Amino acid sequence: MSTLKERLHADVVTHMKERNKTALTTVRNVLGEIETREKSGKTPVVLDDAQVTSLLQKEAAKRRDTARIYTEAGEPDRAAAEIAEAEVIEAYLPKALTEAEVEAIVDAVIAELTAAGQAPGMRQMGDVMKPVTAKVAGRFDGKAVSQMVRSRLA
Repeated sequence: MSTLKERLHADVVTHMKERNKTALTTVRNVLGEIETREKSGKTPVVLDDAQVTSLLQKEAAKRRDTARIYTEAGEPDRAAAEIAEAEVIEAYLPKALTEAEVEAIVDAVIAELTAAGQAPGMRQMGDVMKPVTAKVAGRFDGKAVSQMVRSRLA
């Protein structure tokens, strides 16, 4: 299986062949952001899929925010362009989890800790959050996950 970055590079060629200007420009911009992030700092780094996914989430959120600003300013054409770019970026993100799926993950982690002899309470919230966050991995709002865990432990 190829990495997310390799998939983005391959899709540049695909979008060129399809003459999909919006997708081509968006993917090129995202690749530019990835390269900038990799080259910034004292030593160059290579971003892994989790870091690229995080960057893609931020880029999509930026586009959605800009679209909202354009809509409020009475620029529907520019807002639509930003939304189109956000949708292109979101196509590369993993499928978001439903609230029920996240609740099941939280309950499973709490059950595992309880079976291991640890009765998790509010003081062990970090012990619960760490494996839950790893399993959810950016596919659900972190603040909402935290509230779910807090309500289960209270």
